[in-house]
Amino acid sequence: MTDITRPIVQISLDLTNIKEAIETAHLAMRAGVDWLEAGTPLILAEGLHGVRALRQEFPDVPIVADLKTMDGGYLEAEMMAKAGATHVVVMARAHPETIKCVVQAGRDFGAKVMGDNLGCPDMVAGAKELEDLGCDYVIHHIGYDERRGIAAAGHRMPSPLDQLKKVVEAVSVPVQAVGGLSLEQAIACPEYGAPLVVLGAPLTIDADAFKTADGNLEESLKLICDAVHQQEVRTRS
Repeated sequence: MTDITRPIVQISLDLTNIKEAIETAHLAMRAGVDWLEAGTPLILAEGLHGVRALRQEFPDVPIVADLKTMDGGYLEAEMMAKAGATHVVVMARAHPETIKCVVQAGRDFGAKVMGDNLGCPDMVAGAKELEDLGCDYVIHHIGYDERRGIAAAGHRMPSPLDQLKKVVEAVSVPVQAVGGLSLEQAIACPEYGAPLVVLGAPLTIDADAFKTADGNLEESLKLICDAVHQQEVRTRS
């Protein structure tokens, strides 16, 4: 089992070119971010080159490749691990054999596997299946289109916090919550037992409590990292 001894701040580099991604990553690392994520837009735009560039620029920093793998699991995970990714993402809605292939590739090439339950009819059961198939982490994820479409139909927009405690209680691996969270909600995730806090980039500091007087983005991000890091990792009772 993967052990997390303190909350971790991960920044998702949802940018479409390497130069901007590296500039944002440097700002984030100076502010105290722990993990870098090659977000799906960056992977779509730059592919393996983006991951390699991040690894070259940040040789000792964990790098998550948000592949959202649905098929060809072994090859995708192998390629990203060889490019420098320390973590790869596979979807719970993929066939179980694909998840098994990603897990095996992770073991063979030294990468951890994050299983994403986006779109599962039963989010808790999806998270449990990901753990049972060997994933090292669970991403509890309410998708962008799902949130927007439900809200456009006049219904309450769903949040990962709705079932986060149930997901945390259902699995023994570390959990990450993703999808439409405000800064305050993201910072509060460790209180739910989910120690991996994700912030998206391009960065928008939208919480008054985490704005500096001069609007300095790096200093604001440092305040957020400090607020996350000072919390304890809540264990399941």
